[in-house]
Amino acid sequence: MDFIQGEVLCFNKPLGWTSFAVVGKARYLLCRKLGVKKMKVGHAGTLDPLATGVMIVCTGRATKRIEEFQYHTKEYIATLQLGATTPSFDLEKEIDATYPTTHIDRQLIEKVLAGFVGTIEQVPPAFSACKVDGKRAYDLARKGEEVPLKAKTLVIDEIELLDCDLEKMIMQIRVVCSKGTYIRALARDIGEALHSGAHLIALCRTRVGDIRIEECLDPEQFADWLDKQEIINQ
Repeated sequence: MDFIQGEVLCFNKPLGWTSFAVVGKARYLLCRKLGVKKMKVGHAGTLDPLATGVMIVCTGRATKRIEEFQYHTKEYIATLQLGATTPSFDLEKEIDATYPTTHIDRQLIEKVLAGFVGTIEQVPPAFSACKVDGKRAYDLARKGEEVPLKAKTLVIDEIELLDCDLEKMIMQIRVVCSKGTYIRALARDIGEALHSGAHLIALCRTRVGDIRIEECLDPEQFADWLDKQEIINQ
């Protein structure tokens, strides 16, 4: 493998890791293995620390392909808690409001989900990497400042209800979508469409383009994997 010329690595990002931590670990181990002080390493498509799954990391000249990968269709498995919201739309923040759920049944959920398939408008979460006047939205949101974000047009190719526990009001869905889709924001919008509330309690990106989670490396085992590779420019 020639990491200087460029390679594409696929990782299964662990829970709690930032995307930058995965890139940082890959860069550190590659530099140490190749005996170089610095090396170009980047990633396509950020995952929140509370999300897991497919993360594409490019090295050397392959970093020019990052934009290409960002435009690939993505698939997620998302678990939503109905009847409650949080400011971050996930478990990063505490529940800030609760809503009635007695009117929610499987038939209503199926009907609501079908309404999200196709081209939709979505307002990104305030707790996101979107930029507002040159500043990251999450930096402003964490300071308690108002974050005015505009709706973006995106495409939801598929939504499938995988599981539905009406006692606990927890549902699991599979989502196939375009670049720029925030699944946390989708959870918020699904909650509103159900005339209730919802937030994300688990998220896994299972596919980016043709790259599936089953093919991905564990960052914790990357050093051992590197030792087994035939590396050029070592």
